[in-house]
Amino acid sequence: MEVVRIRRELLEYLLELAREFYPNEFAGFLREKDGVFEEVLIAPNPHFGTSSAFFDTWMLPYDESIKGTVHSHPGPSARPSQADLHFFSKFGGVHLIIAYPFTEDAVRAYLSSGERIRMEIVD
Repeated sequence: MEVVRIRRELLEYLLELAREFYPNEFAGFLREKDGVFEEVLIAPNPHFGTSSAFFDTWMLPYDESIKGTVHSHPGPSARPSQADLHFFSKFGGVHLIIAYPFTEDAVRAYLSSGERIRMEIVD
């Protein structure tokens, strides 16, 4: 099974964002450095609703360090929806879904195909 590595500080920040935006979803793009996700980029002019998150992708900077995405689910399921799988196919890489109640145990990582992968937290 493939493994995605994420800095603990970033994961804690993403969990905090999910809690702050609840009951709405939030979404962002993950920047990777030396094989570890280190930062999140929130696209300008986002719309975060109770069942979806939208943003203008043309407003994203060209950034080769963006290797994944993250978004929250206000419900308890971290399984990707059909809309999530469609989104995954557009952006490639690794995708994190943070489900309610927005704890470390409620985070799942997926490949663009929707295949679940293991997440390793690094300090």
